Amino acid sequence: MKATLKIIILVISVLSISCKEKIKEVTPTNKPTIKRVHPKEVKFTFQKTKDWLENNGSNSKALDLVLAINRVDEPNLKKLDSIVVPTDYSGDIAYYMPFPLEVNILSDVSKIILFSYTTQAFATYEYGVLTHTGPTSMGREKDKTPTGLFFTNWKAEETISTFNDEWKLKWNFNIENKLGVGFHEYELPGYPASHSCLRLLEKDAKILYEFADQWELENPEKVRLKGTPVIVFGSYDFKNPKIWNKLPQDAKALFISEATLETTISPYLPSILKEQTKREKT
Repeated sequence: MKATLKIIILVISVLSISCKEKIKEVTPTNKPTIKRVHPKEVKFTFQKTKDWLENNGSNSKALDLVLAINRVDEPNLKKLDSIVVPTDYSGDIAYYMPFPLEVNILSDVSKIILFSYTTQAFATYEYGVLTHTGPTSMGREKDKTPTGLFFTNWKAEETISTFNDEWKLKWNFNIENKLGVGFHEYELPGYPASHSCLRLLEKDAKILYEFADQWELENPEKVRLKGTPVIVFGSYDFKNPKIWNKLPQDAKALFISEATLETTISPYLPSILKEQTKREKT
């Protein structure tokens, strides 16, 4: 009897361990783990562009940070008289850009792209964790980029602009088919200059090109599955100096709080999760 009881207890224990292992296997955390290097300090100062390039131009990490902070590409950087630069170049770019590292309201969203018109910056999030960020140049005052919720549609490594057939758009991903709005690599002059599209540095355009999903069509007139959600929000102050010029006086002048993002995202969240569920089921 005792031997039989021991066998029953052993079987129950094995089954219990087995079930626990199975539960553990099917419920992994979705949040990506990002190892970041925090700078010793996040402070900024103005420097003459020529002087800075002579002393730091060969430092690729420092150059990447300065391009992002000034929302400019390398050819246009050289045209600026003075630039905003960090006092410490050791940290990851996320600490110098305006987006928070985590956004709890996005914890169930597999991936999303956010574009801030106010700060001329973008960010990608996966299950609420910031995975990539960088500068952008959005619509100029007379051709503002539309704001709201969009989904990525079709993409092309190179396409021709519908505004001017002499403009070649590399790593283009459309988000508004009828208006011809998309994000792609193109000149970043350090202010909103596009004809409503969302311009990116080439390295960032390539990352977003691979990050986002294309739509799937049932027929030429009907979308079967939408792509990756994209939220464009905020407005740009075209009347005053560039907002990032405030950074030397206030290092948090551009910071976008998690509460602000939650207010921005919450009206769109049901639609985002609905479309995500469709894709997952398919």
